[in-house]
Amino acid sequence: MRPRAPNNNRHAAQRTVPCAPDTKTKEIIIVKGLTITKTEHPKAKPAKGAKLGFGSVFTDHMLLMDYTRGQGWHDARIVPYGPISLSPAATVFHYAQETFEGMKAYRAEDGRILLFRPEENFKRLNISNERLCIPALDVDFCIESLKELVMLDKDWIPEDKEASLYIRPFVIGNEAKLGVKEADNYIYCVLLSPSGAYYENGLKPVPIYVEEEYVRAVRGGTGFAKTGGNYASSMKAQSIAHEKGYSQVLWLDGVEKKYIGEVGAMNIFFVVDGEVLTPELDGSILSGITRKSIIALLRDKGYKVTERKITIQEIADAYDAGKLQEIFGSGTAAVISPVGELKWGDKVMKINNGEIGEISMYAYKTLTDIQWGRAKGPEGWSVEIGRE
Repeated sequence: MRPRAPNNNRHAAQRTVPCAPDTKTKEIIIVKGLTITKTEHPKAKPAKGAKLGFGSVFTDHMLLMDYTRGQGWHDARIVPYGPISLSPAATVFHYAQETFEGMKAYRAEDGRILLFRPEENFKRLNISNERLCIPALDVDFCIESLKELVMLDKDWIPEDKEASLYIRPFVIGNEAKLGVKEADNYIYCVLLSPSGAYYENGLKPVPIYVEEEYVRAVRGGTGFAKTGGNYASSMKAQSIAHEKGYSQVLWLDGVEKKYIGEVGAMNIFFVVDGEVLTPELDGSILSGITRKSIIALLRDKGYKVTERKITIQEIADAYDAGKLQEIFGSGTAAVISPVGELKWGDKVMKINNGEIGEISMYAYKTLTDIQWGRAKGPEGWSVEIGRE
């Protein structure tokens, strides 16, 4: 449903208000049902070459929209970045009705501002929403309103090589009522965060620990949805892996604990005897946009890519036979994360002598060249939203 025009007569308890009482703002109205309130006191932007890290610096503005049962999504607005007011009884705090997405905006060398397959992200957000009984968003409106937000804060897009503007859309239940049921009120919000290159010192393989006690997800659960609960429940195992000197955990299935799932918060690929293997999407694995893109690029290049069930024993056997050539994860933040070591119980597998494999490097370079506008990708992958 398209958002309606602002309705100032709604009950105050259901209104999302950025807390910036001492900031003077100027409100303007634009087309597409979107109200923009521009800050008159923009924050200092990070200097070129500054270490940005990930997700700790935020731009001047954010996008908000409310949902009220019986009214639908309404009051879409861009406002100065700041806290939002929520009741302590809001359903997101008690029953975790929350979904989110992760995507990026890129500054091409010729000044174009690009998004990468944004429609896929918002389609996936609605898949997550459906699983958590959250009302669907209008995908076209989400894209158009995002374009407005990014262009308003385009000066925040880093100019440094491989740096980008991270985009975090999310939805939270906002009904001020205790009781286990889907909320009657929701907030949709989009934050922007300039982020540095994921690999500051170059692309290097990382060590991975196979988790055999804790599980990430099971079929019938929320593994295919992008929701905070999946990540909260993974932190214990991640902490243990870090204590053992490993960067991430490789998850096994939650029933038999033998089938491979994801690696950390990423999808996983194995190159065995020239064939690229990746776990099939069985309902417990997130359908990554990067995963989908890599599969398409590798197949177009002529590589055999197979999506199927993969056991950890199969991977160990391939290693012993000298056929395990590469392992890499894929995700929005890192794009590609090569694996240099895999530990399963007492067995430690050194992958490709700790070096980046040919297929891993091809996938990384090809995809990042498309994302930053250095190469032309398949039709519709790069969405130009403006220029400097």
